[in-house]
Amino acid sequence: MILPTATLPGEAAVPAECDPQGPRQVARSVRQRGLSAAAASGAEMSEPHGRVAWARHDPSLIGRDDDIAFVRSFVEGTTTSGAALVILGDAGIGKSVLVADAANHAAALGTQVIWAVGVEHDANVSFTGLAQVVSPLLADLDRLEPAHRAALRGALGLDASINANRLAISNAALQLLIRAATARPLLLIVDDMPWLDPISAQILAFCARRVAGHRIGVLATARTGEPTAFDTSGLSTYELAPLSDEASQRLLDSRYPALAARPRQRLLAEAQGNPLALLELPIALSTQGPGPLTAVLPITGRLQQVFAARIGDLPKATRQALLLAVLDGTGDLSVIAEPRRAAADLAPAVNMRLVSVDVAAAKLSFRHTLIRSVIIGCTTGEQLREAHRRLAEHHRRDVHRRAWHLAEASTGPDEATAALLEHVAHINLFRGDSVVAITELLRAADLSPDGGARSARLAEAAYFGAVVTGDLREVPALLDAARRADPEHHGSLAGAVAGAYHLLNEAGDVDSAYRLLAAAIDALPQPRDAHDKTLIEALYTLLMVCFFAGRAEFWATFHATVDRLEPRAPQLISVLAATFGDPAHRALPILDTLDTAIAALRRENSPARIVRTAIAASYLDRIGECREPLWRAVRHGREGGAVTSAIEALSLLANDAYFTGRWDDLAALTAEAIDLCQSHDYTLLRWPSLFLQALVAAARGDDDTAHELTQQLTRWAGPRRAGAIMSYAWHIRALAALSKADFEEAYRCASTVSPVGSLAPHAPNALWLIMEVVEAAARTGRADDARAHVAAAERSHVAELSPRLALTAAGARAMAADDASFAPLFDLALASPGADRWPFDLARIHLAYGERLRRTRSPAAARPQLQAAADLFDQLQARPWAHRAVNELRATGLHRDSPAGGEQVAVLTAQQLQIARLAATGLTNKQIAERLFLSARTVGYHLHQIFPKLGVTSRAGLHEALGRLPGEDGDLTD
Repeated sequence: MILPTATLPGEAAVPAECDPQGPRQVARSVRQRGLSAAAASGAEMSEPHGRVAWARHDPSLIGRDDDIAFVRSFVEGTTTSGAALVILGDAGIGKSVLVADAANHAAALGTQVIWAVGVEHDANVSFTGLAQVVSPLLADLDRLEPAHRAALRGALGLDASINANRLAISNAALQLLIRAATARPLLLIVDDMPWLDPISAQILAFCARRVAGHRIGVLATARTGEPTAFDTSGLSTYELAPLSDEASQRLLDSRYPALAARPRQRLLAEAQGNPLALLELPIALSTQGPGPLTAVLPITGRLQQVFAARIGDLPKATRQALLLAVLDGTGDLSVIAEPRRAAADLAPAVNMRLVSVDVAAAKLSFRHTLIRSVIIGCTTGEQLREAHRRLAEHHRRDVHRRAWHLAEASTGPDEATAALLEHVAHINLFRGDSVVAITELLRAADLSPDGGARSARLAEAAYFGAVVTGDLREVPALLDAARRADPEHHGSLAGAVAGAYHLLNEAGDVDSAYRLLAAAIDALPQPRDAHDKTLIEALYTLLMVCFFAGRAEFWATFHATVDRLEPRAPQLISVLAATFGDPAHRALPILDTLDTAIAALRRENSPARIVRTAIAASYLDRIGECREPLWRAVRHGREGGAVTSAIEALSLLANDAYFTGRWDDLAALTAEAIDLCQSHDYTLLRWPSLFLQALVAAARGDDDTAHELTQQLTRWAGPRRAGAIMSYAWHIRALAALSKADFEEAYRCASTVSPVGSLAPHAPNALWLIMEVVEAAARTGRADDARAHVAAAERSHVAELSPRLALTAAGARAMAADDASFAPLFDLALASPGADRWPFDLARIHLAYGERLRRTRSPAAARPQLQAAADLFDQLQARPWAHRAVNELRATGLHRDSPAGGEQVAVLTAQQLQIARLAATGLTNKQIAERLFLSARTVGYHLHQIFPKLGVTSRAGLHEALGRLPGEDGDLTD
C-alpha cells in the first residue's frame, strides 16, 4: 500500500535512533497507533512547487515504512530540541520523496518548513541556496542585531555597501533561524546539497551543527560518496538502503500489475531495489529486445538512458522549454514564455511525468534531478549556447546570472563578458564569497582577448586564493600562467602580493618576498590610498616578511610606506607595527588602543582581523583575552573557512597555553596546527608551533626532541636568513641549558638574540628572554651584565607592558641584586598581581630565590621557596627543574621525593578530564571530537597523554581510574 502523508497527533517526540528497540520497532508502534486523516495541505510551507506533491502520490514510498517512521520521529524530536540529519543514498533511491514526506508530517505538526534545493546550473551563483532559506523569514530581518542584519543584507544583495564575510553571514543566518523558531518549530530541508552554491552550503552546514536546543531541525540529502561543500562532520547520517525484494515486488505491482513473469523477474534483477529504476526501466524494457538493459552500466547510467529515450521523443518546442528550465534553475515559467504558453509547450513532458507545472504560481519542478542532467546530455553545443543567450537576455537585471549565461554562450574571447564577470567577482568577494569570486576571475581570464587583461585577472585570482581563501596550492600555477600571458607587464600589485605570500609561507624565501613586494609598492603612484585593499593586504604581508626576516632595513621600508598612506594608515596595521614589530620600544604608547581593539573582538566576525589583533597582543601577554574569538577562527577554518587564520589561531592559543602552564593543551593545539600546515603547504607557519613544542620538551627534559626540533629550525632558517626563526632556536637552546643548570651555555644562547644591556630594535623575542639573560649572567659571575640588562628592561618600561612581563622583570631585578638587597626584591616579585597565572615563570623565581637563600646560609628561609618551586615544576612535569629544586631542598637538610622521578601524578587539564569522561562511556575518538568540536587527531593525542597519567593502558581502565581522582565520584554522565 501507499502510506498517506498525515499527522500523528499526540505521538511522543522520541528520536528513533535513541529508541532501544530501533527504527523497526518505532515504525511498528506508529502503525499500531494508527494514522489520522488530518490533511497537510493547509499547513504553511516554503517549498519548491511540486516536490511535496510528488511525495503525496509517489509509489516510491512503498517499502519505506521503517524509513518513514525513523525520519518522522527525527522531525518530531526537533520540535522540542534541535538536531540535524543527513540522508545518504544513490540516485533514485528515494531521498527526495522521503524528505518530502517528512515535510508533510512536519507541517501537519505545526512546524514551519523551509526548503533549500541545490540546482546544478545555479552552483556558481553565490548565495542562491541561502536566499531560499532566508526569503520566507525576511519579516524577522529587522529584528536582528544591527551587525547580523547588515551581514545578511550584504550577502543577499539588499545593500551593496555592506562588506560581509562568511563567518558573520553564518552567525546572522543562524540567529535568524533561531528567532523564527521561537514562535514555532522550524524544519529546514536541504535537498540535493552537492549542487548548492558552495558558500550557501558552508553557511547551512555551520547552522546545522548549532541548532541543538533551538527547536530547529535540519534534514539534508546527498548521494553516497559524492563530494559536497556542505560539511557533514559532526552531523548524524542515515543511509537509505535499496528496497527489499518483497517491497520491490509490491512497488512494481503498484505501477505495472500486468507485467509478465519473465520480464518482471528480469526487471527486479536489473533494478537492484532502486525505486526509480523499478518505475522507469519498464519503459525501456517495452522498447528493447531480449538481453540485459545495458547491464554494464550502473543504475544511474541505465536510468539516464531511459530518460534520454523519452526526452528524445518529445516535440522540439518541449525540449527547448525543458532546456531553458534546466539552465535557469529557478523553476520560473516566465523564462520559457508567458505561463500559459509555457505550460502548453511543457504539456508532453508533464504527460510523461518528467515535470509538474503550476500555471497559477508560474512554477515548474522536475520529478528527479537525473532528468535535468539527461536534458543537458541530449543537447548540442549550439543549442546550449542559444539557450544561454536567451537566459542572459531574460536576466538582464540580474548581473550575476547574466554574466554566467553570457560566459556560457561565448565561443571565443569576449572582453565585455570578461569585464562583467570580473565585476561580479568583485561583488562576490565584497559579499564574502571568495571561492566563487576566484572561479569568476578564472573564467574572465579565459574570455580575455588581451594578454595584459588575462594576466591581471589570473594574478588577481592568485591573490584571492593566497590571501583570502588561504589555499596556496594553485597559486604558483596561476602566477606562472599570468607571466606567460603577458611576460612584460605581469607585475601587478595583486600578483606581487600573491607571489610574496606564496614565497613567504610555502618557501620561506623572505628576501625574494621582500624584493617582490617592495618593488610593486614602489611602482605605485603617489599619494598612496589607505583605502586600497590590495595595498593594505600588501602591507600586512610585508609586515610578516619583516618580522620573520628580523632585519632593520626591511622594517625601514615598511614604516616609510605606512607613513605615506593617505589620509592615514589603518589603525590595526599601525598597532601591529608597534606591538608585534618592536614591542619593547613602540608598544607602550598604544596599549589603550590595543586593549580597545581586543575588547571589540567580541563582535568581530572576520577571522583575519581576529587573528591579526591577537598577533598584536602576542608579545604583550593578552592572548588570553582573545581566546573565544580565536576559537571561533579555528572552528571557521575547520568548517571550510580560511585555513591560514585557523593555523595562526591555533598557534596563538598554543602560545597562550605555554605561558599559562597548560602544556598538554599546547601539545594538542600545535599538533593540529602542524597537520593543517602540512595539508595546505604552509611550511613557514609550522615553525611557531614546533618552537613551542621544543620549549616544552626542553623544560621537561626531553633533550632529544628539543635538540632535533632545534636542528630543524636552524637548518631551515639559516640559509633563508629568517632571523625570527633563528631567535626561536636560540631561545630553545637557552632554556635547555638552564634546565640543566649550564649557565655559561645559557648566557651564550640567550645573549645571541639581543646583546646584553639592550633590547634590540625589531627583536621582539628579546622580551621573552629577559630573565634568562639575567639569570645566566648572574650565575656566571657577570654581575655587571646582569644589572645592565635589568636597566635596559627598565628603560623600555617592560614592567608596564603586561603583568607577566612585570613578573619576569621583577624576577630579573631580584636575580641581579647583590646579597644585601635580593630578599625584598624577590618578595616584591612574588607579590606581583596575578603571578600565579604564569606558573613556569613563577616557579623559576621561587627556585632562584630559594637557591640564593641557601647559598647565603638561610636554609630555613629557603625551604618554603624551594618547596613551592618543586610543586609547580611537578605540576608542569618539568622534571629537570623539579630535580634542581629537590636537590636544593636536600642541601637545606629537607628530603623530598620528586614525582618527576617516580610515580606519575594524575594531573589532568579540564579538557583532558572532559575527554577522559567521554571515552570512559565508550564513545569513539570521532564521536568525542564531534561533541567537543575538536579534530579526532586532537582527541587521540589527548588520550595518549591521559593513559599514562592515570596509569591505564586502554579505555577499559578509564572508568575506575577516574573514580580515584579527587572530586570524581564515578558518575560519567556528560
